[in-house]
Amino acid sequence: MLSAYKNCLKIPELRKRLFFTFAIIALCRLASCIPCPGVDPAALSELFKQMGNNKGTGGVMDMLNLFSGGAMENFAIGALGIMPYISASIILQLMTPVIPSLNKMVREGESGQQKYNQIMRGITVIICIVQGLIFSLAMMRPEKLNLGNGMSVVTNPGVGFIISTVIILTGGGMLVMWLGEMITEHGVGNGASLIITVNIIARLPGALLSLFTLVWGGAATGGAELTKLHLLILLVMFFLVTAGAIALTQGMRKVPIRYAQRVTGVGNTSQVQTSYLPLMVNYSNVMPIIFAGAILSFPMMLLRFAPDWRIFHWIMPFFQYGSYCYLVSYGLLILLFSFFWVANQFNPIQIADDLQKRSGYIPGIRPGQPTAEFLDHSMTRITLAGAIALTALAIFPMILSNWMSVPPVIAQFFGGTSLLIIVGVGLDTLRQIETHLLNRHYDGFMSKGSLRSREGSHPI
Repeated sequence: MLSAYKNCLKIPELRKRLFFTFAIIALCRLASCIPCPGVDPAALSELFKQMGNNKGTGGVMDMLNLFSGGAMENFAIGALGIMPYISASIILQLMTPVIPSLNKMVREGESGQQKYNQIMRGITVIICIVQGLIFSLAMMRPEKLNLGNGMSVVTNPGVGFIISTVIILTGGGMLVMWLGEMITEHGVGNGASLIITVNIIARLPGALLSLFTLVWGGAATGGAELTKLHLLILLVMFFLVTAGAIALTQGMRKVPIRYAQRVTGVGNTSQVQTSYLPLMVNYSNVMPIIFAGAILSFPMMLLRFAPDWRIFHWIMPFFQYGSYCYLVSYGLLILLFSFFWVANQFNPIQIADDLQKRSGYIPGIRPGQPTAEFLDHSMTRITLAGAIALTALAIFPMILSNWMSVPPVIAQFFGGTSLLIIVGVGLDTLRQIETHLLNRHYDGFMSKGSLRSREGSHPI
């Protein structure tokens, strides 16, 4: 395996792509460190410190701060990160099956794909403007997040600050989007996914430092001190959860497909070629977790702007991050969105028609409608198992943080969105590098077999 990493530098094209990818990632990290003008750094640091102490208070801002690699804490020019582009991609993916013009555009080849990408970039600009406006108002009035009462984060609040911040954040978001496209075109891996992964990993040193402080510095959290025995247990749990995430990401059912081809010549014999159709266990990847977290953050945002009535004070604890009601709602939404994403993106009727046109069939299943029904039934059962495993992996960091007194900055690497993105993107990037190695007759990363790709899944 180590020789495979050395061989990466022996192939000129792969070496050039790797160095280009590293350079672009460095630029993305630089954009996460340059702050927007008009914000007091000391007050901003105190604001996010309070947000970290009050679990779940930040809502969407917590998620964006994670995906931007801490750029939101600096209120940097790259604070929006690549998420507006990812959000636009998700919106178009959900709209394509239900809007015939978009579906036709995707099937028109390269010209249609260019139009599709232009629409995606336009939606990205709109999302950047809306998010930039929301975050500029949040910096001016942090008390709406139940934080920083009386704290002045913006040095000169007003319309000028809002306009300049929206322009800077929108420009930063579009710059990160362009850098991601450059990685996809001239580098290694999917650019948008790599940027998110690197931003998440950028928070790992801080998590390790916090863990070191808790174990060897004698610091306590939640009234309980972490000992070396606790550290050993956490390490074992981390390896087990990581193994589970890899199994969930790579798990699939191989449905055998046979293609009958007639060979012209003496006797007009026919040949049968055997292939397989991969049905992914976690077809929706991290999309259900992102959807569930975003939806559950909106009630808290609305309740903070609601009148000071007793009923609202009674409802608010049910949507508080880490509460039992939140945990149950979070799990049910993940299950629901897992099936929703598969129903929206997986089309068994179209797959059955394509197989029939190519003279393909599933052994023991008649072509046409019976094949579509078989694929739909099989995918439903597989999705149920994958959704249950995804839900368990998503709520595990919450259990560690709220019921086992593990700090959130450490618990986030024990499952949920962070671990699934790191595992999925890491495996896909290694697979692409391995393809370059095998094409040049070098050994891959595995002594037997090769890394499997996640065909049909979202880039994240």
